[in-house]
Amino acid sequence: MAEAQKDDEILGKAYDAKLMRRLLQYVKPYKKYVIIAILMNIIVAALGPVRPYLTKIAFDDNIKNNDFHGLLIICGILLASLILQAAIQYFLTYYTELMGQKIVYDLRVQIFSHVQKLALRYFDKTPVGRTVTRVTNDVDSLNEMFSSGIVSVFSDIFVIVWIFIFMFAMAWDLSLVTLSVMPVLIYATFLFRKKVRETYRDVRLHLARLNSYMQERVTGMNVVQIFSKEKEELKNFSSINNDNRVVNIKSIFYYAVFFPVVEMLSVVSVGLIIWYGGGEVIQSRLTVGVLIAFFQYTEMFWRPVRDLSEKYNILQTAMASSERIFKLLDDKTIIENPDNPSQLPTVRGEIEFKNVWFAYNPEDYVLRNVSFRINPGETIAIVGATGAGKTSIINILTRFYDIAKGCITLDGIDIRNLDKRDLRKYIAIVLQDVFLFSGTIKSNINLGNEKITDEQIIEAAKTVGAHKFISQLSKGYDEIVKEKGATLSVGQKQLISFARALAYNPQILILDEATSSVDTETEQIIQNAIEKLLVGRTSIVIAHRLSTIQNADKILVMHKGELKEIGTHQELLAKRGIYYKLYQLQYKDQEVGQNIS
Repeated sequence: MAEAQKDDEILGKAYDAKLMRRLLQYVKPYKKYVIIAILMNIIVAALGPVRPYLTKIAFDDNIKNNDFHGLLIICGILLASLILQAAIQYFLTYYTELMGQKIVYDLRVQIFSHVQKLALRYFDKTPVGRTVTRVTNDVDSLNEMFSSGIVSVFSDIFVIVWIFIFMFAMAWDLSLVTLSVMPVLIYATFLFRKKVRETYRDVRLHLARLNSYMQERVTGMNVVQIFSKEKEELKNFSSINNDNRVVNIKSIFYYAVFFPVVEMLSVVSVGLIIWYGGGEVIQSRLTVGVLIAFFQYTEMFWRPVRDLSEKYNILQTAMASSERIFKLLDDKTIIENPDNPSQLPTVRGEIEFKNVWFAYNPEDYVLRNVSFRINPGETIAIVGATGAGKTSIINILTRFYDIAKGCITLDGIDIRNLDKRDLRKYIAIVLQDVFLFSGTIKSNINLGNEKITDEQIIEAAKTVGAHKFISQLSKGYDEIVKEKGATLSVGQKQLISFARALAYNPQILILDEATSSVDTETEQIIQNAIEKLLVGRTSIVIAHRLSTIQNADKILVMHKGELKEIGTHQELLAKRGIYYKLYQLQYKDQEVGQNIS
């Protein structure tokens, strides 16, 4: 959590050239849109400042000389410039938004693709909400920069440049007087930028805390409600929310001060025009048209200045977001594939662990010198106390994690020499905690694999005993599954996961505590399904209830990361070792349960 908050505090520079160069790589495929946008910006930026100059001509050349025809022409040109500007502005907005959406699409695809390649070790240390935020909020910030921020900055700068050109062309001395407030503006902008950056960091930090607290409490709402902690949680949330409100108000305060300062400076510049320019008109050294044009230019000048202050905030947000995004994309927590992977045209299912050592954290080994062999088509069971290393064996066999020492082979080939996708397509896992995706029951069985026909799905469901309850649903296999399968019972979700495993027809089947969370009746159905699933497959069964694995070809007994015993059920009982003690303990528990009932 502390690491996540630290990551959300990333602020960096308001403009980072290195980050911007990386961001511009995403613009390269759409450089034609950039060229079109820049050309349109130059034209649009010029059309605005042209109008005050036309006003000057109208007053000095037409109205002064009673030239009504010339005045009509000027009015027509003004109207045409407005229509042209509106048309160009439409296409400019369209192309910039189109470019922004294309860049966002490419970036999100790249991030999602990269996230799918990351090893489980990354997800062990990274909150889900943090990763989701990179794909959603942070990418949206970049979209705002690409589609409106950068383009608007160019537009504002071009407008200011054109205004300076026209002003100095008409009256350089009046231009200098009018712009004499610029040093004050520059200092106010510098101060504003500094204060906003400070508050921006606080805003992001408190928002991250608010989101984290909200996500955690909503996820654990059943715990909050069962222990009647609503008032305490509301009090804590109100405190965090109040801190967030305070820092946001502080941020708003600086905007509330800066914009009136800008407005005041614009009024001062108007006053200088009246004072100096009016005197020049009285002394006939300046025309009325030039004076009126300067009033219009002054008003036009301060508008992009205010906009640039807003764009600074967009740019700052985009830089912070891009830094977090690139930190994710640069994360190398990946299980690498070999350069020239070995091929497995067919799989017999022979698995061997040779002196395997494994640790989730360096040197903190959860598996120590583990060696065993599983023959093709053989069923082995793994038992042991919590933390003995049972699930870790599954994690390294599927290459969710890589081992530290030793070797794991499949049909005599080191699994590190195989492509991960090739390895995993021969393996199916049924976990204790079944995860179902939003969609239909059918889509949760075939997982979008069109090669698995409806007939195969139904046959798999019938084999594992899931067809009966599925057919009783209003839409059958097209029944909508809510998030995480909320509308289904634990047993029903478990049966669907068995049907999923069978539909993929794996050569190697792994069952990880697959019956520990179901009732006795459902367990019997699942046991029947397991018997059918195990036929002709190499199978690994991790079990808590020893009564469910007595028929296994071999039973591995794990204790504190080491393989202590191996043999059949009867052989292990005869040894009167760890397995015997586990069995006796469960047998007594069952006797107590029977006496209570």
